[in-house]
Parts: sequence; C-alpha cells; structure tokens
Amino acid sequence: MFFFPVISAVTAVYVLAAVLPAVFLMVYIYRHDTVEPEPKGLLLRLIGLGVLSALGAMVVESLLTLVLNVLVPADSVLYLPLTAFVVVAASEEGMKFVLLRRRTWNHPAFNYRFDGVVYAVFVSLGFAAFENILYVFSYGLSVALPRALLSIPGHMSFAVVMGVFYSRARHHAHYGEEAKCQADLWAAWLVPVLLHGFYDTCAMSGSTWSTPVFLLFVLVTYTAVFRLIKKESAQDAPV
Repeated sequence: MFFFPVISAVTAVYVLAAVLPAVFLMVYIYRHDTVEPEPKGLLLRLIGLGVLSALGAMVVESLLTLVLNVLVPADSVLYLPLTAFVVVAASEEGMKFVLLRRRTWNHPAFNYRFDGVVYAVFVSLGFAAFENILYVFSYGLSVALPRALLSIPGHMSFAVVMGVFYSRARHHAHYGEEAKCQADLWAAWLVPVLLHGFYDTCAMSGSTWSTPVFLLFVLVTYTAVFRLIKKESAQDAPV
C-alpha cells in the first residue's frame, strides 16, 4: 500500500511538468484578450479538441510514413524534409485547423479579431500538452525543460500565426469577400506548416549547421510572435 501514494505522487509530478508550460501560455494569451474575454466553457472544449487533434495526427502521420517509406528511400536527401513538412507539419497543423474551424467559425463568441488567435492557441496548446505528457512519460523529466522552452512555445507560435489569418478570413467572410476569405483560410494552414516544417527539419537534421540555424530561427520566431500578440491585442477590432 505504501507504493501507491509514491506512484501517485510521481505521476502527478510528471503530469504537472508536462502540462504547466502549456497552461502558463494559455493564461498569457487569455489575459491579452482584453476587449471581450472568451467563454471558459468554449476554451475548455478547444483544449479537448487539441487532444483529439493530436490523436488524429498520430493516425495520419503513421499512414503518411508508410506511404513515404514506399515512395522515398530512407537515405534520400528528400526523406527528412518530406517527413518534417508533409508527414509531421502538414498533418498536425491540418488536424488543428480542421477542428478549430469546425468548432469556432460560426460560434457567436467569435466576434473580434483576437478571438481567432485565442481559439487557435488553445487548440494548439491542448495538442502540445497531450504530446508533452507522452514525451515526459516515455523519456522522463529530462525532456520536460527543453520541451517547455522549445516545443510548447513552438506550437503556440504556429497557432498565433494561424489565428491571425483565421480571423482575417472570418472578417472577409463577414463582408462577403469570398476570394480573400479563401486565401486567408489557406494561409492559416500553409504558413504554420512552413514554420513547423522548417522547425522540425532543423531539429531532426543533426548536422553541424542545423543547431545554430535552429536556435536563430527559434529566437527570431518567438520574438516576432510575442510582438505580434501584443500588436493584435492592442489593435483588436470586430470581425
């Protein structure tokens, strides 16, 4: 019986180490939604959809990996970028985007531009928190800190970009500007895919150039994204 409290305590530590970075960033984004904060029930459902998107992405990535292994030799120079951009980035950002749009596009609370950023971030951080739990339980607490500094903010950064284009698309839809709406909806998926794919290519490369390029990319991206958050929050307006 003594071991059960110990196991429970260890489990709690692992879960907290995996989840707290995502929760911190959710609170950060929520506090920047100053005009009209979003319903908490909706945000909780979006976190759940983030978990669902992670499960869906796992299935899609497995299928795409099988196809890639048939079409491209593992030692080909194309194998790594195709894995990063198509197998991982396109499927993960695609699952997030599909569930984000399905749940929020016609929601009555989606009435300000910064709302799209909040929605995208909560879906993405739900994804990231679930993924982080899997990593921490698989590889131990040693991965918690680097993932808290890199992977979790990375998912948030891609989501902020997605949310900005997503809100622009909603704005264009409101005014019947269908061509602009469709262009921004495509951008809401494709731009995060490009960012995510480049991030993963550098992270998975293991070459002499990849680490400095990766760190520079992370520094520039995170700086730009946090400035974008402040700008979009300050200039929030009805969609």
